[in-house]
Amino acid sequence: MDLADGAGEEEFRARLREWLAGVLPTLPPKPDPLDWPGRRAYDCGWQRRLYDAGYADVHWDASPTQRLIFLEETERAGAPYVGANFVGLLHAGPTIAAEGTPEQRERWLPPVLRGDEVWCQGFSEPDAGSDLASLRTRAVRDGDAYVVSGSKIWTSHAEVADWCELLVRTDGSGPKHRGITWLAMPMDAPGITVRPLRTLAGSTEFAEMFLDEVRVPVANRVGEENDGWRVTMVTLSFERGTAFVGEVVACRRVLGELASAARKNGRWDDAVLRRRLGRLSAEFRALWRLTQWNVSEAEAGGGGPGVGGSVFKLRYSHARQELYEAAAEVLGPDALDLGRDWTLDRLSSLSYTIAAGTSQIQRNIVAERILGLPKGR
Repeated sequence: MDLADGAGEEEFRARLREWLAGVLPTLPPKPDPLDWPGRRAYDCGWQRRLYDAGYADVHWDASPTQRLIFLEETERAGAPYVGANFVGLLHAGPTIAAEGTPEQRERWLPPVLRGDEVWCQGFSEPDAGSDLASLRTRAVRDGDAYVVSGSKIWTSHAEVADWCELLVRTDGSGPKHRGITWLAMPMDAPGITVRPLRTLAGSTEFAEMFLDEVRVPVANRVGEENDGWRVTMVTLSFERGTAFVGEVVACRRVLGELASAARKNGRWDDAVLRRRLGRLSAEFRALWRLTQWNVSEAEAGGGGPGVGGSVFKLRYSHARQELYEAAAEVLGPDALDLGRDWTLDRLSSLSYTIAAGTSQIQRNIVAERILGLPKGR
C-alpha cells in the first residue's frame, strides 16, 4: 500500500494548510463544554465553513490519501472536531450514501454537509446494549407510516438533534437479527421524550429517549423492512473503521505533549514511564497504518471498511485508555483536577471499550469473521 503524497495530494495539503491558517483565527470563542446547544451552534458553524470552502464532503468523496491528509492537517492546526455532527457525518450520512435511495440521499445528505441538521443515534436499549439484535422497540405498519413505541439509551446528541438513526423491531416472529428495520426519525415528531444523561465528566452528550406511538413515514426507511440488521452492519463498519480516525491523530499529538510535560516536571527521569510512552508511540503509529489500510480497503471495495474496523476499534479503545493513564502518571496529584488538561479526556476514555460495541463483542467479530472460529454457544 502506497499512500505517499503525489503531486495532487501535495497541492491539496498546501491549499488546506493555507486555508486553515486564514480561517482559524476568525473563529468565535469555543463554548462551555457542558453547553450542548452552544456546542451544536459552534460545530455546525465550523461545518458550514468547511462546506463553503469545498471541504465538507472529504469524509465521503475524497480519495483515501486526501481524507487522511485532511484529518492530519486539521488536527495539527487545532481545528474544531466534528462534535455534534459526529453521527450525521460519520455514521448516518455514510450509511444513507451507501444504502439510501436517490431521494433519500438528496433529502438528508446536503443538510448534513452544510451543518444545517444534526443527527443522533438511537440503537442501544436498557436491555439491548452489547446484544443489540435483542432490541424491543416496536414499529407497527399503519398505512404509510410506522407507529413506534419503546425506549433507547445512550442516544448520542439526542437533546440537540433534528434526526435520529433508529433501529426498531418490525417482526418478532423469526430470528432476532431478521426482524429489525433502520429508520430515519424526525426528532420533532409527537410522542418523543428526551432525558439527558449526565456523564462522569459532567457533560450530557447522551440521553434516554422514550417513544410513545411516534409516527415515522415509511419513506424514511433505509433499506428494506426487516433488513435493518444488514444496514446496521454498514453503519457500524463506518463507526468502528473510520469514525475514530481523527482521534488517532489527536492521540499522537497528546503523546508528544505528555513527553514534553514529563521533561518539564521531572517525571521523564522515570525509566518505566519513558518505556510506556515509547510503547504507546509505537502503538499509535501502528494504529495509523491500520487506519490507512482500512480506508484504502473501503475505497477499493467501493463500500464500508468491513470487519477490519473491529480490529482497529478493539485496539484503539484500549490504547486510548492506556494513553490517558500515562497522562495521569505525568500529572501526578494534578490528575484529580478537572480543570487540568487531559483529566476530562481520561474520564471519557473509560467509555471507549463500551461505545460502538464492547471490546468483548469486537473480539467475537474478529474470531468469527476474520479467524473463522466457530460461534460460541
